[in-house]
Amino acid sequence: MAKPAPISISAADKAAALKLTPVSRETEVRLDRYVDLLMAWQAKTNLIAPSTLPQLWTRHISDSLQLLDLAPNARHWLDFGSGGGFPGVVLACAMAEYPGASVQLVERIAKKAAFLREALRVTGAPGSVVLADIGDYVDSLKAPVDCVTARAVAPLHMLLGFAAPLVQRGAKALFLKGQDVESELTEATKYWNIKPLLHPSRTGGHGWIVELNTIERR
Repeated sequence: MAKPAPISISAADKAAALKLTPVSRETEVRLDRYVDLLMAWQAKTNLIAPSTLPQLWTRHISDSLQLLDLAPNARHWLDFGSGGGFPGVVLACAMAEYPGASVQLVERIAKKAAFLREALRVTGAPGSVVLADIGDYVDSLKAPVDCVTARAVAPLHMLLGFAAPLVQRGAKALFLKGQDVESELTEATKYWNIKPLLHPSRTGGHGWIVELNTIERR
């Protein structure tokens, strides 16, 4: 049986992504290295949905980069359940331009954590990978955090529980969500007092960014 043809990265999709979310040439080079590594690992480890690979730059990279404009002064980021590196590794590639900046990537699956460590090494992006459950890590975290992120990790009401201690210490939370965001917000407000700001995703579709600056348990 013939092997399926390898999926190539679309130059048009990359150009569209960089038009939506422009970056410096240096950050673009780091992102190119990350994409090359992701494609190599994807062949043996399912890091992202194969159906989204033809739109990798717009669907995943630009989707991650758009968070930067919502927290322009954030330099210390914490990404819950980083998986294939969205948004955590992408943010780290951008943060390389700021001395002292860093992104902490929390991942509980060892194989994915290994990929994330290699991604930071290959790109030279500032960050660290923590192999742990999110809740356990947050409970022990002492370092300052400016912004907390998550994408396709858990329902919103669970993310709020993880993020609450950090937001109460001054962090902003930015959670990338899909078309069910309203039902997730309805469920979350059963347990939490929140004042969410909803931002439609620049990448189209039914994506939303939930911005939170206060999280209090009911």
